[in-house]
Amino acid sequence: MLGERCKVLGVPASVNEKLNTLFGAAARDARMRLGLTQADVAERVGIAMEVYSRMERGRMLPRAQNLRRLCDVLAVSADVLLGVGVGPSPVASRAPRHEEDSADLRRLMRTLRALDPQRLKAVSRVVKAMVSVLPVSPASAPVARKKAPAKKRKTTTG
Repeated sequence: MLGERCKVLGVPASVNEKLNTLFGAAARDARMRLGLTQADVAERVGIAMEVYSRMERGRMLPRAQNLRRLCDVLAVSADVLLGVGVGPSPVASRAPRHEEDSADLRRLMRTLRALDPQRLKAVSRVVKAMVSVLPVSPASAPVARKKAPAKKRKTTTG
């Protein structure tokens, strides 16, 4: 399909394949630098994970609107993704980034977002019940602040 499109546009297939490969490598590098999974990027861009995977493997290029979203999510310029820029040149990201979230938490969030409201409410109840009976680990326990000792006032007799 890409080869046919290239012939119609007058672009040699080898040039298009080279661009696809360059784009895929740059997208993969940017994604890995941010510690994101392919599913994370696809979700934030609003495309299917399989589509994003094909882009990273150099099988296809994104549409213009998705290129812009990819730049935001991956925090790189279109020049970098298209291989015409030098180095990772970050752009201001408008997409919410949760770098502190673990991969497990991001996977759980994707699963929860796919649930209908009734099932989400049921899962929420189960989680709340489980959390209420789990022992508190030292790492997640709130830190109790010690009060500073009260200063003694000097009293004067008089």
